[in-house]
Amino acid sequence: MVNELLVIWEDTYKKGQLTFWLFLALKHGEKYVEEIQNFIQEFSEKTISYDEQSLYRSLRKFQHLEIVEFTLKPGNSGPERKYYRLTTSGMDLFEKFIERNIFLLNTPNIIKILKS
Repeated sequence: MVNELLVIWEDTYKKGQLTFWLFLALKHGEKYVEEIQNFIQEFSEKTISYDEQSLYRSLRKFQHLEIVEFTLKPGNSGPERKYYRLTTSGMDLFEKFIERNIFLLNTPNIIKILKS
């Protein structure tokens, strides 16, 4: 029963992390969707993956909000690819989120509780 609950919890947790992983992938430069997918799989140690449709849907939403933009560049052997990057507002948003939510998990009080 614990393993089943853990799988359900992790599935919900991973779905909620899409924006974090997407922004993290774009933090140090532009990428096209396949590169974003590869980044997420590599840096999550293959514990998290998102399908192209979910990524494109999120990227369109963020583009509409002007926190992500793209440039069209030639593909290797086909149509042009969209290379996505964070706008200045997107970078500001991501940095504030990290300060308020991610660094919080690394405070001495939280670490003490987790280790006890």
